[in-house]
Amino acid sequence: MWRIFGIVFFHDKEHFVDNEERRFCREAIISFLMEKGIGLYDIASAIRRTKNTASDKDLEVVEVTDIKALLREVPTCVSVVTTGQKATEVLAACFGISSPKVGGAVLFTFEGREMRHFRMPSSSRAYPLKIEKKAEYYERMFSVLNF
Repeated sequence: MWRIFGIVFFHDKEHFVDNEERRFCREAIISFLMEKGIGLYDIASAIRRTKNTASDKDLEVVEVTDIKALLREVPTCVSVVTTGQKATEVLAACFGISSPKVGGAVLFTFEGREMRHFRMPSSSRAYPLKIEKKAEYYERMFSVLNF
C-alpha cells in the first residue's frame, strides 16, 4: 500500500521506505495520512484463515467491524474504500448495496450522508497486477476525491 501511495502522491514508490532499516517509515506514513485525512481500518475485527494462503477466498469472517459506528465518529467521511473481494462483499452487505467492480465505485446514502464505496485492487504482492497499474487505479480514485 505504501509503495502505491508513494507513486500516486510523490511519483516515488520508495517514498515511505527507510532503506537503511529495510522497513517502512511509520512516522512519515502516519503524518501523511493525518495531513490528507485518510483513515484506515479492517473490515473484520476477527477472521479465521481456513487455509494457509493470503487469498480472500480462504478467509472466514468471524466478527464484522461495526463500520456504521465508525462512520458516525467521522461525520466528514464521504468515501469508503475496500481492497479485496471479501472486504468488498462485507461492506456491500453492511449497507445493502451492490459491489463495485475493481476501479469502480457505488453511490449510497448512510444516515442522510451521500457516500461512495470504491473498490481498489489489492496492494498485496499476491494480487497479479504490476504496482504501477495498481497505482493508476488509486490515482484515478484520489482524483475523483479531489486529493
